Amino acid sequence: MPKMKSNRGAAKRFKRAANGSFRSRQSYRSHILTKKAPKRKRQLRSPATVDPADVPNVRRLLPYA
Repeated sequence: MPKMKSNRGAAKRFKRAANGSFRSRQSYRSHILTKKAPKRKRQLRSPATVDPADVPNVRRLLPYA
């Protein structure tokens, strides 16, 4: 049986954490940064954990993650 292909877009967006969960970049950090408070921008730097409801979809996109 051939290998399954992983979704390349998802592979660039999600990484597997050491505890088995998925991590992704936080949203609201790409533009219109002047009106956002420094504290808010600083907290958006750290990666977010993917919501448990979305984990099955990410797992399907990344079969070998």
